[in-house]
Amino acid sequence: MRCPGVDLVRHPAGATELVLLAHGGQEHSHADPHLWRPALLRMWPFAAVVRAAAPDAAVGFLRYRFRGWNDGGDAAVDLRTVLDELPPVISRVWLIGHSMGGRAVVAAGDHPRVAGVLALAPWLPRDEPLVAMRGTVTFVHGADDTVTDPAGTAGYAARLRAAGVTVTTYSLAGEGHAMLRRSQDWDRLVADFVGQVPAGGGSEQLPEAGAQVARAIGGIALARLRLPVKERFRTTAQNG
Repeated sequence: MRCPGVDLVRHPAGATELVLLAHGGQEHSHADPHLWRPALLRMWPFAAVVRAAAPDAAVGFLRYRFRGWNDGGDAAVDLRTVLDELPPVISRVWLIGHSMGGRAVVAAGDHPRVAGVLALAPWLPRDEPLVAMRGTVTFVHGADDTVTDPAGTAGYAARLRAAGVTVTTYSLAGEGHAMLRRSQDWDRLVADFVGQVPAGGGSEQLPEAGAQVARAIGGIALARLRLPVKERFRTTAQNG
Protein backbone atom coordinates (compact mmCIF):
# COMPACT_ATOMS: atom_id res chain seq x y z
CA MET A 1 0.00 0.00 0.00
CA ARG A 2 1.35 3.43 -0.96
CA CYS A 3 1.82 6.11 1.69
CA PRO A 4 1.02 9.81 1.18
CA GLY A 5 3.83 12.31 1.34
CA VAL A 6 5.53 15.39 -0.09
CA ASP A 7 7.97 15.80 -2.99
CA LEU A 8 10.13 18.82 -2.18
CA VAL A 9 11.58 20.95 -4.96
CA ARG A 10 13.00 23.51 -2.55
CA HIS A 11 14.08 23.10 1.07
CA PRO A 12 16.23 25.97 2.39
CA ALA A 13 18.25 25.20 5.50
CA GLY A 14 16.27 26.07 8.61
CA ALA A 15 12.97 26.59 6.78
CA THR A 16 10.03 26.73 9.20
CA GLU A 17 7.34 27.31 6.58
CA LEU A 18 6.17 25.06 3.77
CA VAL A 19 4.11 25.95 0.71
CA LEU A 20 2.32 22.74 -0.28
CA LEU A 21 0.81 22.36 -3.76
CA ALA A 22 -2.07 19.89 -4.22
CA HIS A 23 -2.97 18.91 -7.78
CA GLY A 24 -6.25 17.78 -9.32
CA GLY A 25 -7.47 14.25 -9.91
CA GLN A 26 -10.66 12.31 -10.56
CA GLU A 27 -13.88 11.60 -8.72
CA HIS A 28 -13.17 7.85 -8.54
CA SER A 29 -9.80 6.21 -9.22
CA HIS A 30 -7.34 4.08 -7.28
CA ALA A 31 -4.67 4.42 -9.97
CA ASP A 32 -1.20 5.75 -9.21
CA PRO A 33 -1.03 9.59 -9.50
CA HIS A 34 2.42 9.51 -11.08
CA LEU A 35 4.70 12.50 -11.57
CA TRP A 36 3.94 13.04 -15.26
CA ARG A 37 0.17 13.41 -14.97
CA PRO A 38 -1.00 16.68 -16.62
CA ALA A 39 -2.83 17.69 -13.44
CA LEU A 40 0.42 17.60 -11.47
CA LEU A 41 2.52 19.15 -14.23
CA ARG A 42 0.18 22.16 -14.36
CA MET A 43 1.11 22.98 -10.76
CA TRP A 44 4.85 23.06 -11.47
CA PRO A 45 5.01 26.71 -12.64
CA PHE A 46 3.36 27.74 -9.37
CA ALA A 47 6.32 26.20 -7.52
CA ALA A 48 8.60 28.54 -9.46
CA VAL A 49 6.35 31.48 -8.58
CA VAL A 50 6.38 30.50 -4.91
CA ARG A 51 10.17 30.14 -4.88
CA ALA A 52 10.50 33.76 -6.01
CA ALA A 53 7.75 35.16 -3.77
CA ALA A 54 8.71 33.27 -0.59
CA PRO A 55 12.45 32.47 -0.89
CA ASP A 56 12.80 31.31 2.73
CA ALA A 57 10.00 28.73 2.52
CA ALA A 58 10.19 25.08 1.55
CA VAL A 59 8.12 24.21 -1.52
CA GLY A 60 6.63 20.81 -2.23
CA PHE A 61 3.95 18.82 -4.00
CA LEU A 62 1.44 16.72 -2.10
CA ARG A 63 1.62 13.10 -3.24
CA TYR A 64 -1.64 11.22 -2.87
CA ARG A 65 -1.98 7.47 -2.59
CA PHE A 66 -4.63 7.45 -5.31
CA ARG A 67 -5.59 9.51 -8.33
CA GLY A 68 -9.22 9.82 -7.18
CA TRP A 69 -11.14 11.44 -4.35
CA ASN A 70 -13.10 8.19 -3.91
CA ASP A 71 -15.89 7.70 -1.38
CA GLY A 72 -13.73 8.40 1.67
CA GLY A 73 -12.21 11.66 0.44
CA ASP A 74 -8.80 10.05 0.10
CA ALA A 75 -7.00 13.22 -1.03
CA ALA A 76 -8.19 15.12 2.06
CA VAL A 77 -7.29 12.19 4.34
CA ASP A 78 -3.82 12.06 2.78
CA LEU A 79 -3.31 15.80 3.25
CA ARG A 80 -4.29 15.65 6.91
CA THR A 81 -1.92 12.72 7.44
CA VAL A 82 0.93 14.71 5.90
CA LEU A 83 0.14 17.77 8.02
CA ASP A 84 0.10 15.61 11.16
CA GLU A 85 3.45 13.96 10.40
CA LEU A 86 5.53 16.80 8.99
CA PRO A 87 8.77 17.40 10.96
CA PRO A 88 8.19 19.63 14.00
CA VAL A 89 10.46 22.35 12.57
CA ILE A 90 7.72 23.12 10.00
CA SER A 91 5.42 25.30 12.05
CA ARG A 92 3.27 26.87 9.31
CA VAL A 93 1.96 25.47 6.04
CA TRP A 94 0.41 27.42 3.17
CA LEU A 95 -1.90 25.26 1.08
CA ILE A 96 -2.52 25.80 -2.65
CA GLY A 97 -4.82 23.33 -4.37
CA HIS A 98 -6.40 23.00 -7.81
CA SER A 99 -9.65 21.15 -8.61
CA MET A 100 -9.69 17.99 -6.45
CA GLY A 101 -6.64 19.42 -4.70
CA GLY A 102 -8.68 22.56 -4.07
CA ARG A 103 -11.32 20.45 -2.35
CA ALA A 104 -8.60 18.76 -0.28
CA VAL A 105 -7.01 22.02 0.94
CA VAL A 106 -10.42 23.39 1.89
CA ALA A 107 -11.23 20.20 3.82
CA ALA A 108 -7.92 20.51 5.71
CA GLY A 109 -8.19 24.27 6.19
CA ASP A 110 -8.84 23.96 9.92
CA HIS A 111 -5.65 22.03 10.68
CA PRO A 112 -3.55 23.80 13.36
CA ARG A 113 -0.50 23.96 11.10
CA VAL A 114 -2.34 25.73 8.27
CA ALA A 115 -1.55 29.42 7.85
CA GLY A 116 -3.65 29.97 4.74
CA VAL A 117 -5.55 28.31 1.90
CA LEU A 118 -5.64 29.21 -1.79
CA ALA A 119 -8.16 27.13 -3.74
CA LEU A 120 -7.87 27.35 -7.54
CA ALA A 121 -10.98 26.22 -9.44
CA PRO A 122 -11.88 24.00 -6.48
CA TRP A 123 -14.32 21.11 -6.74
CA LEU A 124 -16.86 22.03 -4.05
CA PRO A 125 -20.16 20.14 -4.31
CA ARG A 126 -23.27 21.82 -2.98
CA ASP A 127 -23.35 19.62 0.14
CA GLU A 128 -19.65 19.97 0.97
CA PRO A 129 -19.19 20.17 4.77
CA LEU A 130 -18.33 23.64 6.02
CA VAL A 131 -14.85 23.87 7.55
CA ALA A 132 -13.78 26.51 10.08
CA MET A 133 -10.83 27.59 7.94
CA ARG A 134 -7.75 29.27 9.38
CA GLY A 135 -5.59 32.19 8.25
CA THR A 136 -5.79 33.71 4.79
CA VAL A 137 -8.53 32.15 2.64
CA THR A 138 -8.74 32.88 -1.10
CA PHE A 139 -10.81 31.19 -3.80
CA VAL A 140 -10.23 31.73 -7.53
CA HIS A 141 -12.35 30.31 -10.34
CA GLY A 142 -12.49 30.77 -14.09
CA ALA A 143 -15.89 32.04 -15.20
CA ASP A 144 -15.93 29.62 -18.18
CA ASP A 145 -14.96 26.51 -16.18
CA THR A 146 -17.13 23.55 -17.23
CA VAL A 147 -15.32 20.91 -15.14
CA THR A 148 -15.80 22.32 -11.66
CA ASP A 149 -18.62 24.74 -10.93
CA PRO A 150 -17.82 28.42 -10.27
CA ALA A 151 -21.22 28.71 -8.59
CA GLY A 152 -20.18 26.00 -6.13
CA THR A 153 -17.12 28.04 -5.18
CA ALA A 154 -19.16 31.22 -4.76
CA GLY A 155 -21.74 29.35 -2.69
CA TYR A 156 -19.15 27.86 -0.36
CA ALA A 157 -17.49 31.25 0.06
CA ALA A 158 -20.87 32.76 0.98
CA ARG A 159 -21.38 30.05 3.61
CA LEU A 160 -17.94 30.77 5.06
CA ARG A 161 -18.66 34.48 5.28
CA ALA A 162 -21.97 33.77 7.00
CA ALA A 163 -20.02 31.73 9.55
CA GLY A 164 -17.66 34.64 10.20
CA VAL A 165 -14.68 33.54 8.06
CA THR A 166 -12.99 36.24 5.97
CA VAL A 167 -12.59 34.94 2.42
CA THR A 168 -11.54 36.68 -0.77
CA THR A 169 -12.86 35.40 -4.10
CA TYR A 170 -11.78 36.16 -7.65
CA SER A 171 -13.61 35.32 -10.87
CA LEU A 172 -11.48 35.22 -14.02
CA ALA A 173 -13.49 36.11 -17.11
CA GLY A 174 -12.76 33.95 -20.14
CA GLU A 175 -10.83 31.30 -18.20
CA GLY A 176 -11.47 27.54 -18.13
CA HIS A 177 -10.48 24.74 -15.79
CA ALA A 178 -6.91 24.11 -16.99
CA MET A 179 -5.76 27.64 -16.02
CA LEU A 180 -4.02 28.11 -19.39
CA ARG A 181 -5.75 31.08 -20.98
CA ARG A 182 -4.78 33.55 -18.24
CA SER A 183 -1.66 31.97 -16.81
CA GLN A 184 -0.12 35.30 -15.82
CA ASP A 185 -3.16 36.14 -13.69
CA TRP A 186 -3.05 32.77 -11.91
CA ASP A 187 0.68 33.28 -11.28
CA ARG A 188 0.09 36.75 -9.87
CA LEU A 189 -2.62 35.53 -7.50
CA VAL A 190 -0.36 32.73 -6.27
CA ALA A 191 2.49 35.21 -5.71
CA ASP A 192 0.17 37.60 -3.85
CA PHE A 193 -1.06 34.77 -1.64
CA VAL A 194 2.35 33.49 -0.53
CA GLY A 195 3.75 37.02 -0.38
CA GLN A 196 0.83 38.02 1.83
CA VAL A 197 -0.24 40.94 -0.31
CA PRO A 198 -3.33 42.29 1.50
CA ALA A 199 -6.65 41.26 -0.04
CA GLY A 200 -9.94 42.99 0.48
CA GLY A 201 -11.92 40.06 1.82
CA GLY A 202 -14.63 40.47 -0.79
CA SER A 203 -15.32 39.35 -4.35
CA GLU A 204 -13.70 40.64 -7.50
CA GLN A 205 -14.16 39.87 -11.18
CA LEU A 206 -10.97 40.26 -13.15
CA PRO A 207 -11.62 41.45 -16.72
CA GLU A 208 -10.79 39.11 -19.56
CA ALA A 209 -7.19 39.09 -20.72
CA GLY A 210 -5.53 37.81 -23.88
CA ALA A 211 -5.10 34.06 -24.31
CA GLN A 212 -1.75 32.84 -23.01
CA VAL A 213 -2.02 29.11 -23.75
CA ALA A 214 1.30 28.76 -25.59
CA ARG A 215 3.13 30.68 -22.88
CA ALA A 216 1.51 28.57 -20.18
CA ILE A 217 2.45 25.27 -21.81
CA GLY A 218 6.01 26.43 -22.31
CA GLY A 219 6.14 27.56 -18.71
CA ILE A 220 5.04 24.14 -17.51
CA ALA A 221 7.82 22.41 -19.43
CA LEU A 222 10.45 24.92 -18.31
CA ALA A 223 9.47 24.77 -14.65
CA ARG A 224 9.43 20.96 -14.67
CA LEU A 225 12.98 20.88 -16.05
CA ARG A 226 14.35 23.59 -13.78
CA LEU A 227 12.77 22.33 -10.55
CA PRO A 228 13.63 18.66 -10.04
CA VAL A 229 12.40 16.80 -6.97
CA LYS A 230 15.26 17.14 -4.47
CA GLU A 231 13.86 15.41 -1.41
CA ARG A 232 10.95 13.12 -0.58
CA PHE A 233 9.04 12.93 2.68
CA ARG A 234 6.68 10.00 3.21
CA THR A 235 4.34 9.44 6.12
CA THR A 236 4.29 6.24 8.12
CA ALA A 237 0.50 5.89 7.96
CA GLN A 238 -1.07 4.00 5.06
CA ASN A 239 -4.67 5.07 5.89
CA GLY A 240 -6.01 1.60 5.12
